[in-house]
Amino acid sequence: MTASSVAQTTYVLTLSCPNRPGIVAAISGKLAELDANITEAQQFDDRDSTVFFMRIVFEVAQGRTSMQQLREALAVLGNIFSMDWALHDRSVKPKVLLMVSRFDHCLVDLLYRWRIGELPIEPVGIVSNHPREVFADLDFYGIPFHHVPVTKDTKPAQEAHVLDLLASSGAELVILARYMQVLSNEMAASLSGRCINIHHSFLPGFKGARPYHQAFARGVKLIGATAHYVTRDLDEGPIIEQDVERISHAHTPDDLIRKGRDIERRVLARAVRYHIERRTIINGSRTVVFTT
Repeated sequence: MTASSVAQTTYVLTLSCPNRPGIVAAISGKLAELDANITEAQQFDDRDSTVFFMRIVFEVAQGRTSMQQLREALAVLGNIFSMDWALHDRSVKPKVLLMVSRFDHCLVDLLYRWRIGELPIEPVGIVSNHPREVFADLDFYGIPFHHVPVTKDTKPAQEAHVLDLLASSGAELVILARYMQVLSNEMAASLSGRCINIHHSFLPGFKGARPYHQAFARGVKLIGATAHYVTRDLDEGPIIEQDVERISHAHTPDDLIRKGRDIERRVLARAVRYHIERRTIINGSRTVVFTT
């Protein structure tokens, strides 16, 4: 049996730590000792914060080095270099909880990408403040649907219910696929770093109802969308991905809405992919995103 025919387990290691000489050498040397073969490596030295970031993809022959052995060895390096690090088995699909309101274009897109195998996730629940009848024409493929209505008076109980669903389902990521309810500061804080939101992105900013109509009235020349991590400042969390499209005087408000839906779909899908492929590392109010 040749080396190339031996079954391999692929892992992704992400880390950040204070920058100092010897980090890369120590990590690559330790992985070599563990019979790991590095297939991809990206790094970034933030000169402003003096923090070093790295993402490494490596393979280990099945049955040779266990996940536990890897974790123990990396923990030693973690202590030496004061690392925040995470190790993931690439074959394990992350469990996600999808939250949506009445606009379902982002939800439908994510479900389609998941169904055809383009987005390697495991949806464990769909949560909406609207009843299932609103989505009567959609196939949820057996994914549990939870109607969790919310009012000003019931918001604390509603958010507690969502957090219970998150814990019981084992979901590691929440995706706000055009979920139009503002999260409380407590809810946003509890989901920090594990919740992705998508919203329109205009300059100047148009808030409130009918933002595309506001943009049309001001004659905008660019419209876009932003995907970001949720923090206490709901729409100001670390940005993961953005995109724009040019608008002309000939476009109507309906044209802007149509184009906006397309941008939101693709930006959210890319942001989710970057997250589940462990390409994103939060760097204060910003992100390091190791794209291909």
